[in-house]
Amino acid sequence: MTETFLTYYKSPVGLLKIAGTENYISELTFVDDEQEFAEQSFNPILSQCVEELIEYFNGNRRSFNIPVHQPGTEFQKKVWGQLLNIHYGRTISYMDLAKRLGDVKAIRAAASSNGKNKVCIIVPCHRVVGSNQSLVGYIGGLWRKKWLLDHENKIANGVRTLF
Repeated sequence: MTETFLTYYKSPVGLLKIAGTENYISELTFVDDEQEFAEQSFNPILSQCVEELIEYFNGNRRSFNIPVHQPGTEFQKKVWGQLLNIHYGRTISYMDLAKRLGDVKAIRAAASSNGKNKVCIIVPCHRVVGSNQSLVGYIGGLWRKKWLLDHENKIANGVRTLF
């Protein structure tokens, strides 16, 4: 059996739980109840993940190099693979996601699979929005989705100020 390691990172959008093995990250999720802390066990992959997250939040990283693996159905893995193709600072709609998967009728299944992503930020499920560009459906809360999209937009397109 593969040993799982666990750590936490206090980010600008709250506490993040990071879990993985010696070879990959398998979970990056939001922790709303800080009482949930478990015993931490660090390894080089988790350390690399924290460093890449720090770079991301500092605006110095637009994509991640950390290896990721999460169990799921073939369809879910296909959806998560498509999420990795959404460019930093951009969004697509759930309909666009279904079209990229080759079946517009799969919109609900694509949305459901998007919501089952256990490696937030790195597998950027926050970049999928409603057809009218509305912020809908984010397991971390819509305020986090908005923060992440605003952060990426600001870095990708520059900050515009009047003064």
